Amino acid sequence: MSTSPTLAWFRQDLRLDDNPALHAAAQRGPVLPLYILDDGEPWTMGAASRWWLHHSLTALNAALGGDLWVLRGDASDILPRLAAEQGIEQITWNRCYEPWRRERDSRIEQRLLEEGIQATSFSGSLLWEPSQNLKQDGTPYKVFTPFYKFARANTPAREVLHTDRNEIDTVPCEQGADRLSELELMPKIKWYEGLEDAWTPGEIGAGQRLDAFIEGGLGDYPEGRDFPAKRSVSKLSPHLHFGEISPGQAMQAVERAGSLSTTETQAEHFIRELAWREFSYYSLYHFPEIHSRNMKPRFDRFPWRDDATSLALWQQGQTGFPLVDAGMRQLWQTGYMHNRVRMIVGSFLVKNLLIHWREGASWFWDCLVDADLANNSCSWQWVAGSGADASPYFRIFNPVTQSQKFDPRGEYIRRYVPELSRLSDKAIHDPSAAKTEELERAGVVLGKDYPRAMVDLKQSRARALEAYKSLTE
Repeated sequence: MSTSPTLAWFRQDLRLDDNPALHAAAQRGPVLPLYILDDGEPWTMGAASRWWLHHSLTALNAALGGDLWVLRGDASDILPRLAAEQGIEQITWNRCYEPWRRERDSRIEQRLLEEGIQATSFSGSLLWEPSQNLKQDGTPYKVFTPFYKFARANTPAREVLHTDRNEIDTVPCEQGADRLSELELMPKIKWYEGLEDAWTPGEIGAGQRLDAFIEGGLGDYPEGRDFPAKRSVSKLSPHLHFGEISPGQAMQAVERAGSLSTTETQAEHFIRELAWREFSYYSLYHFPEIHSRNMKPRFDRFPWRDDATSLALWQQGQTGFPLVDAGMRQLWQTGYMHNRVRMIVGSFLVKNLLIHWREGASWFWDCLVDADLANNSCSWQWVAGSGADASPYFRIFNPVTQSQKFDPRGEYIRRYVPELSRLSDKAIHDPSAAKTEELERAGVVLGKDYPRAMVDLKQSRARALEAYKSLTE
């Protein structure tokens, strides 16, 4: 074993177990664990993600016995400097896939090599590397199902590595005890009580979330995941984004649970959803401008509306459509939104309001604790119809019928739109269409206690179809 420390550079892999870069560093000898916050990167984190990161780093630091080093600035300058100061001969990290990070990492690796420092990168965030699973002609898939079938049949997922804390000999941190606070990740205005109630960031919290899903959600997953009031979804997305758990760990645990409880079909359905996350990263890797440009060029001439007032009502959960408003308020209060509801609020913004999908992506980026450039960009392009394997243009989610189908008793709505809680199960889905007597009994005055519907669904649907039709003329 080497006596010189190896620097393990943490990024979107804030865990000890199944961390290939940390595992390799620990096998070599002493480890200097480091996290670098670079606020100069494109697409810097939104407020909800910064809250999560603070707590995730706090948890990681505790797991490392207080020996996590944290610095702020450009990794291109920090890594060579710290390596020289600490006598480091090797640096390890797990790969990221955002285009600017890939370019920067290549420059860092070249500079370290010139200074006699070995840099080794690993695959630690995905089941499959994006460079894998190409079509026979060497081009990437643009449709999910053939991508998924090919990957499952031909490409084994990365092996899960287990690293015990006792196997990691960390270099004592020379920084002050307040170093995490100095990163200034926590918001100055305390708006995050709902996030604190809803989440436990960190590797332990991720494991608890996975166990809870396997015990209480997996059996009903294929059907129950569409009902926002049920606890049938994993809610692992922020833990996966920050790398507090790897997709391989999640897949392995769910497959094992499925085989033991004869829920293999449910387990495969969940793994398919993990693969959608992979497909988003795969798409970002092969189409690096997907976060800002339409994958289908004809959408460059789509007649989007510039409507700041309507956008603000959507952001605030004041559209007059209870399921949309419940989703937007859940997002603000907890930093999360149920997946079915994400599709509905997205469709409402881009199709009923004809507001550009980038506006929605930007708002989600700032509010989501699982804000992920690949998933966020691909999901919004899917809803808009402009992306890979996108929703067809004529698929416009009706927020009233979706509410009636997937929240039939209004449980989800009542939780996040409490001013409507006294409405009947029938009227709560569309208060603007409710009878005056019904509203009076529930103590709801439209325009005062709750807004009237901001658009006519039938008319706005027709307007959207006309706009989409213009792309083919």
